[in-house]
Amino acid sequence: MTENKIVLFCSSSYNIDPELNKAARDVVRALCHMGYTLVSGGAIKGTMGVLADEAAKCGGRHIGILPRFMKDWKHPGLTETVWTDTMSERKEKMREGTCAAIALPGGIGTLDEIVETLTLAKLGKYGGKVFALNYRGFYKPFIDLLDYYVNTGMLDPASRELIMFPDTVDKLVESIG
Repeated sequence: MTENKIVLFCSSSYNIDPELNKAARDVVRALCHMGYTLVSGGAIKGTMGVLADEAAKCGGRHIGILPRFMKDWKHPGLTETVWTDTMSERKEKMREGTCAAIALPGGIGTLDEIVETLTLAKLGKYGGKVFALNYRGFYKPFIDLLDYYVNTGMLDPASRELIMFPDTVDKLVESIG
């Protein structure tokens, strides 16, 4: 039987609007109830810790992918831990076998993860759906940048359509189908 896995990219910061973590918990609950296995960075820090706490509370399966140098940040509630040597290998392992990639509001690491995933989708090397939860307009500057790239010919419209920006948890869950 094939496992339905979704990777979640998110913040490692503690200094964010609590509403963003509430939305993250809502996403985790919905995905767990839909039977998805969650894959994330697996750390105790910031929204990653919030995801792991919520997945454990829901009884969901949660795989954390961490580079060995982050061993002290491993969340104790993970169902499974996969260790890597580098951040690049971590991103590759996080996406491996997933049917969707979701960027929750996050920082520069999250942006790196979703841009690389979008690039791989454009190149036909990632076959899952690609989302960025535009909760409270968080990803509006990124949307504007991608649209600018299309308008200047730097990105073709079909590639721009590979990433969806639902603005509520309900719309995100509905889009995952």
